[in-house]
Amino acid sequence: MLVDTHCHLDYHDFEADRAEVVARATEQGVTRIIIPATDARSGAASQTLAEAYPGIYFAAGIHPNSTAGYTPDQLGPIEALAQHPRCVAIGEIGLDYYRDSSPKADQHRALKEHLNLAARLGKPVILHNRESSDDLLAILEQWVKGLPESLRARPGVLHSFSGSMEAAQKGLALGFYLGFTGPITFKNAEETRRIAAMVPLDRLLVETDAPFLAPQPHRGKRNEPGYVRLVAERIAALRNMPDAEFFAQTTHNAERLFGL
Repeated sequence: MLVDTHCHLDYHDFEADRAEVVARATEQGVTRIIIPATDARSGAASQTLAEAYPGIYFAAGIHPNSTAGYTPDQLGPIEALAQHPRCVAIGEIGLDYYRDSSPKADQHRALKEHLNLAARLGKPVILHNRESSDDLLAILEQWVKGLPESLRARPGVLHSFSGSMEAAQKGLALGFYLGFTGPITFKNAEETRRIAAMVPLDRLLVETDAPFLAPQPHRGKRNEPGYVRLVAERIAALRNMPDAEFFAQTTHNAERLFGL
């Protein structure tokens, strides 16, 4: 059994064959898929899919690249989505200094308000981080201090982790899980593989981020949730673990973090 803890199944890339994609994932042992939102509209589409497929759950939030001009009233639709019984997290939220799609002030404001919402609702967060580790971790350090013990033990996941060993250690010290995606299979990902090999086994998640970041041998093509098995197999090999044992552990981790 596997859980793809981050798959944008609502994207147009899957419009023509979404049911077949889900069926292929099931054939690969993927029993559950979590769809993170990028804005309120994406969250609503993800909710519809979660209601249509028994193994699908979703998260509600505004992606940092969609936060330009953010105002507090934008949080209302997110909070409404988050009340749904199949909404298991607040996300995809975070910071992105690479794309420059949104001013840093807007990104920070949106992130902090989403974090406050997550604390209020008792839901973990799914975090995007691109070239923003120092600022993101500083904000998270302050946030976790005020969390109730129940959420402090499972505050969220640093999704598609590709940061430094130092950032990984800081995130783990704050209680976060680390999620790994297709690039773990790329030739030039030695540092990411080194980090994946050292993460405590009970704090590790596998993801696709489909339709992006397809693993080898599908690199450059559309990614899909069934390929999470290739990510899991690569990390299991890194850790010298039988596939079945590693799959079961990451599934248990996902169940614990997201209350599946």
